[in-house]
Amino acid sequence: MRTIEERLQEHKQTSDRIQAPSELESRLRNALDRVPNKKKKNEAVLWFGLSAAALVFMIGTYQYPALTYYGNKILNMELNASSFSEAAEEGYGQLVNKSITLDDGTVITVERVIADDNAFTMHYSIDRPKGSVFSSDIGSFRYNVGNIQGFMTNSPAIGGGGNSSEDERKYEGVYSFEPISPFSRTLTVTFNEWLDNGESVSYPISFKFDASKAMKSLVKEKISRSVSVDSGVIYFESLTASPSSILIKGHIRIEEEHEHWFFGRSLLYVNGIEMKPTTTQIQFNNTTGLSDFELRFDTLPTEVIRSLEILVKDSSGYYKIPESISLASPSDQSIKMGSEKIWIRSVSKTETGYDVVVASKQFTILDKNNLYVEAGGSQVPVSSISSQRPWDLGNGNILWERTYSFNTSDRPETLHLDGYHYIKTYNKRVTIPID
Repeated sequence: MRTIEERLQEHKQTSDRIQAPSELESRLRNALDRVPNKKKKNEAVLWFGLSAAALVFMIGTYQYPALTYYGNKILNMELNASSFSEAAEEGYGQLVNKSITLDDGTVITVERVIADDNAFTMHYSIDRPKGSVFSSDIGSFRYNVGNIQGFMTNSPAIGGGGNSSEDERKYEGVYSFEPISPFSRTLTVTFNEWLDNGESVSYPISFKFDASKAMKSLVKEKISRSVSVDSGVIYFESLTASPSSILIKGHIRIEEEHEHWFFGRSLLYVNGIEMKPTTTQIQFNNTTGLSDFELRFDTLPTEVIRSLEILVKDSSGYYKIPESISLASPSDQSIKMGSEKIWIRSVSKTETGYDVVVASKQFTILDKNNLYVEAGGSQVPVSSISSQRPWDLGNGNILWERTYSFNTSDRPETLHLDGYHYIKTYNKRVTIPID
């Protein structure tokens, strides 16, 4: 198997032979600006032709190198403020050094950026004026970062963090965004400041982006594997390991009768070494009707990849309760049901009926479909369910309780429900083939 270093070197040799036109973006914009506004009968045909011509112009004529990213080696390095300094010393990424000075003398600087297939990562600093420091009410709570925008680019933030200097006058941070378009020549990032009066002020910083300094992914693999869980199926589609992170994409198919879904933990092992997870994103796709997910992990720990494996540690589970629950003697003693426990804390009379307070772990939720009590020989369905609230046991453990209300004049005797949703341990493994 070729090492990652060999793949990068091979790619760099190919990219070095390609010439990039510095005027690409401006010529595209000018070409579109010259289109007349006058409507014609063949307007649709005209726009189709222009679109096709633009596509050929971008891909066929110029062979823009952004389509094949330059390869640079940046291994075994977490992307934080200190590692960005190391990256600068080694020449990785793109040096920016663009600043803006606020009215109070604070200076915000975009130091350096690193772009790859998985993310666009920015190192920035905020310098307070002399005599001012990053107190707890200033820090990262006063300033935040918006989207990265540019030509064919509007990339939302993935996440970030940073630290203040010892004298608390300088804050150094790292922010990651969704990947940008390699055709962007100028990028704009907007910093926001929350003022003392509660208003927000925006400060855009624009800088030139050099696509030739973007780094190609080290590993790209199609997975096409799935894991069945109680409430549906988790589909793993692809894995992309870039210099900044490892990204796994997939989607979830949830059975219609299950209204609760807990993604749980899916771990990644490279050569048997567990990767550190960074973020998990889940978003409903209106087109497919499924939920898409992205799992991000730290960078690859080695140049030679012998094995890749996903472990679905735990995820959404469902337990069917075989019998009713007695409400005769409510107490703070638990009732074992399957692998979980619940507590019937109280049964109390109200103006409209009776309230039953049930406690459990935070992610153990009673199925409200077909939930009722036996009272006076009748089945009384639940009329309302409160939001959950904490119950502090006083020993460092916190459970969560809900109030289930029933409209009945008779005291409930038993509680009936189909089951409960919870986070279930699966420990199912998915082996990723390596090309």
